[in-house]
Amino acid sequence: MPTPERIAKVERVLAGRQADLRVVLEGLTNAHNASAVMRTCDAAGVLFLDLIGPNPELLRPNKAISTRADKWLEIGVSPTPAACLEPLKRAGYEIVATHLVRDAVPYSEVDFARPTALVFGSEAEGISEECQAFADRNVRIPMFGMVQSLNLSVSVAVILYEALRQRAARGYESRLPAAEIERLRNLWLNAGD
Repeated sequence: MPTPERIAKVERVLAGRQADLRVVLEGLTNAHNASAVMRTCDAAGVLFLDLIGPNPELLRPNKAISTRADKWLEIGVSPTPAACLEPLKRAGYEIVATHLVRDAVPYSEVDFARPTALVFGSEAEGISEECQAFADRNVRIPMFGMVQSLNLSVSVAVILYEALRQRAARGYESRLPAAEIERLRNLWLNAGD
């Protein structure tokens, strides 16, 4: 039986979940990085994490790194970028790809108050050409040091927290549908920590 404190926490977390801000990871090969992204998504109130790749089972969560954040996420698995991104585009999501191309703008110049799917690529290769074809915008995180890259989970955190900052500044509320809240409430209240 869930305690009153547990019930209150589940209610608070569900009220803050972003219904229309998603993270998409394509082609990751490092389970450590995927687990760290799961932890970041949960901390930022992101509910939906999509994995694109032929072998997403290689990205099983590392409990020590994810701190079991995977239990509080809806993780989708798609074999191709089209299988993941076409339905999101049809649903009205702007596909924002982190990709170092000429037209990439600083991440802070994007309006994240609209439905957004943030796409991050593999640690070594970035996003594929197929994934890039779905992108409505390309963003970059400006670098000022000698090293011109960040760890994947850090990059995800930087951009997600900018999205949350923008949404909070506008009083934006992204509410999950009542049926989804009820489903998740039941699932989470019956899940062990």
